[in-house]
Amino acid sequence: MNEHQAALLRKARESQKAARLLAERGWFDFAVSRAYYAMFYVAQAFLAGEGLEFSKHSAVISAFGSRFSKTGKVPAEFHRHLIEGEHARLKGDYDALSEGSAETAARHIARAEQFLELAEQMLGPLPSELGRGG
Repeated sequence: MNEHQAALLRKARESQKAARLLAERGWFDFAVSRAYYAMFYVAQAFLAGEGLEFSKHSAVISAFGSRFSKTGKVPAEFHRHLIEGEHARLKGDYDALSEGSAETAARHIARAEQFLELAEQMLGPLPSELGRGG
């Protein structure tokens, strides 16, 4: 695991923890958004391991699907969870009438945890939070 991947995985873990805290407070749309970002950072870490970096979410999602899901390197549901997570994040972030739900937040938070577990299995032990310098 290189330094860039480690930094992305620290951000993923922090996002996942933030998602849990937000859900506990009843801020479900924001919890879904943080859970999605945890998955997104993990996908970026996988791509960084192949020397790939993208600025658009759609490009990260597409590349993760083609490089890892379609090739069988990771189970296909991870790509689907990433796509569904982005859709849920967009709805929560941009639909003023969206109220979210505890069930939706819990589902995406669990998926974020699965992404972190996948990263640990495939990329190695997750980096320590102490390495952040703060």
